[in-house]
Amino acid sequence: MRQCKGWSVVLLVLLGLGAVAQKLPTRDEGLFQMQIRDKTLFHDSSIIPDGAEISGYLFRDTPKRYYFVVEEDNTPLSVTVTPCDAPLEWKLTLQELPEEASAEGSGEPEPLEQQKQQVTVDEGTELFNYKGNDVESYVATSTSSGLYQLELLSTEKDSNFKVYATTTPESDQPYPELPYDPRVDVTALGRTTITLAWKPTPTGSLMGQPVQYCVVINKEHNFKSMCAAEAKISNDDAFMLAPKPGRDFSPFDFMHFGFVPSDNGFGKDRGLTSNKISRAYTAKPKASDIQKVCIGNKNIFTVSDLKPDTQYYFDVFAVNSATNTSTAYVGTFARTKEEARQKTVELKDGKVSDVFIKRKGSKFLRFAPVSSHQRVTLFVHTCLDAVQVQVRRDGKLQLSQNVEGVRQFQLRGKPKAKYLIRLRGSRKGASTLKVLATTRPSSKQPFPSLPEDTRIKAFDKLRTCSSVTVAWLGTQDRNKYCIYRKEVADNYGEEQRRREQNQCAGPETRRKSEKVLCKYFHSPNLQKAVTTETITGLEPGKTYLLDVYVVGHSGHSVKYQSKLVKTRKYC
Repeated sequence: MRQCKGWSVVLLVLLGLGAVAQKLPTRDEGLFQMQIRDKTLFHDSSIIPDGAEISGYLFRDTPKRYYFVVEEDNTPLSVTVTPCDAPLEWKLTLQELPEEASAEGSGEPEPLEQQKQQVTVDEGTELFNYKGNDVESYVATSTSSGLYQLELLSTEKDSNFKVYATTTPESDQPYPELPYDPRVDVTALGRTTITLAWKPTPTGSLMGQPVQYCVVINKEHNFKSMCAAEAKISNDDAFMLAPKPGRDFSPFDFMHFGFVPSDNGFGKDRGLTSNKISRAYTAKPKASDIQKVCIGNKNIFTVSDLKPDTQYYFDVFAVNSATNTSTAYVGTFARTKEEARQKTVELKDGKVSDVFIKRKGSKFLRFAPVSSHQRVTLFVHTCLDAVQVQVRRDGKLQLSQNVEGVRQFQLRGKPKAKYLIRLRGSRKGASTLKVLATTRPSSKQPFPSLPEDTRIKAFDKLRTCSSVTVAWLGTQDRNKYCIYRKEVADNYGEEQRRREQNQCAGPETRRKSEKVLCKYFHSPNLQKAVTTETITGLEPGKTYLLDVYVVGHSGHSVKYQSKLVKTRKYC
């Protein structure tokens, strides 16, 4: 009893609760006894509770001490320290206890200041020390009774850590046990997926404890503990905000334990302003390259949405769902497969190539003119959705644009230059297009020349019950223009038009009854290169879809943008 009384006095000294003359706040004894049994309330204390994991925070180059009481001799002891953000230096010592009685044998304890001096001056007997970022433990099957001091130091940076101590390690088993083979295996490898497998922990299957597995994926390195991985993940509330500088200990929140602050300003000095434990959480910066996924008790998991030809690191943690303690498997790493090398299509000078691209896919075209040239003309005619076009000349980017409809590009030539054209498909669906590259003059090109504006203009004031008048632009080259009409429903919209029509389909795909006329047209003066046409024989109050095709010398045709028109219902 006298020895236990001595330990109580020492703990009061180490918690720094003040000198003998200081007036301490009073407390509700019943509330205190109830809450002191809650081990989660010890997280900010200098005392390590028996059988509970606590979290702590270290300032760089500032040591921190924790204390643990072993009440009887020949008691087993296990202390586990888990570094989170940085490597730690820590050591465990057995402290010599001061004599409780005075020289006269009065039985009265010595003054608090004298006891404090005795404890702090004597460094005690060192039992264990470690330096590194591994999860390390001190385990002894038999220890002496006394006060044990755990001192921790972080020399690299401010850091979080976890500590667990117990005098009943055989029965506690707080951390899930690893199987005989703790490795994580890669069982399947793809361009964007990797499948992992590992052997289950005996803790769940044999001991019946609630265990789940969490998988951490990142591109930097493997993690040795769950809290090390969580330190990298944003908005993680597993770590407390560092206490304000100037506090030499982390005291209990006295108001939470039922104490009533006295008038001497003790609570005010310590910033005790609420009836909740003073605890804040730090928001970590968002780390987009790290992901944590908890998958229940499955021991096979496929990671998807990875990037091709990229190395990833994988860690698996067995987590006790009841205590939230975890054990790390031996992590692994793997590189996803490269994208399948696509066959490059060779373009011939002046020849049209039909290209098909899968949804979100890519195609590569190569153009290598035989003779020297001053420029290259590139035609891209998209038939369905827009595509992204990139052109590189001898490896240097010359062009990068999204193309919809028909586009013509002029590229500066270079002797013996080679051009690589990359076409990237739409997210909406598959794409088909026609591509032409040539060094020849425009008069010999198979594609017809086009104006910059390929819209069809309808004149509202010239609408009648049976006719509409439209106009479109031409060029200086003499081309053949064919106009077609088709009656459609009144609710026919732009999206429906885009879905139904292939922009590369020529007039040969149209019904003869839809043809209005064909005519040749050009103008030396581009300002006057415009033509009009009145379409007759229409029905009152009906909606029509009009199309104009311009046909080149070699028979290749390009369709202008379709136009919806409606005749007047009453005339």
